[in-house]
Amino acid sequence: MNNDIQRQENSVDEQSSANAPTLEEALQQIAELNKKAAETTDKMLRALAEAENTRRRAERERQDTAKFSVASFARDLLTVSDNLRRALNAIPPEQRDRNEHFKTIFTGVEATERELLRVFESNGIRKIDPLNQKFDPNLHEVLFEAPAPDAPSGTIIQVIEPGYMIHERLLRPARVGVAKNEGGGEGNGVNQQV
Repeated sequence: MNNDIQRQENSVDEQSSANAPTLEEALQQIAELNKKAAETTDKMLRALAEAENTRRRAERERQDTAKFSVASFARDLLTVSDNLRRALNAIPPEQRDRNEHFKTIFTGVEATERELLRVFESNGIRKIDPLNQKFDPNLHEVLFEAPAPDAPSGTIIQVIEPGYMIHERLLRPARVGVAKNEGGGEGNGVNQQV
């Protein structure tokens, strides 16, 4: 019976040896598994980085939406601000001093304009009033050029309508008149095709 057991053990050992991979095959399998593990780790890290980039992009878009969602509404209110200023400019100072009704109207309109500008400021909207500054095509729109011997070419000599910024973006460019000197001295800072 011992011989039978011995034969069975030898038979199992022979089958195991026949099925067992060689050292070279085992090393090749380990190398393949390591390669697959590295690829999986790389894919996982890339997926995590993409998820983080998506999260950051969504957060940035959410912040921009919060900042600039009122831009269209604010742009519509700019004409209200312009009209309040026109109403104030329509009452000459001498009329205000002589007529109590004009003075009362002026005071009320002035308070309304001041409150509107305060609300603008609290919502990140600020006025651009570039008088006597150098023309900047990113912030200003030229409506006319006029000779101005006292100002260098390209200097803003009149503000027709103030501009407005909402946070760091332009809401409306300031509409301006700029100096144009025929003598050429400093060179013309404004594109003639404007």
